[in-house]
Amino acid sequence: MRGIRNLGIFILMKRNLTVQLDEETIKKARIVASRRGISISRLVREEIARAAEKDSYWQAAKQNALALLDQPFDMGSYGKMPDREDLHER
Repeated sequence: MRGIRNLGIFILMKRNLTVQLDEETIKKARIVASRRGISISRLVREEIARAAEKDSYWQAAKQNALALLDQPFDMGSYGKMPDREDLHER
């Protein structure tokens, strides 16, 4: 994260980003931004922030799921396996 620490307060630095969009997408973005009462820049900033946050949550969930896969899972035997005779009893 880029920024300046001033008297214990972290001030975020903003940078410009150039994006090329087709006319139809720009037109739709103007309409959405207008309905929300915000600028197109703010709309893009909020949507990118939302996508980045969602990805962070997804990555954390993925790591948790992978960690669970590394742990043994009891399928109801409670650690006791039947012997061969019980399995092949006729």
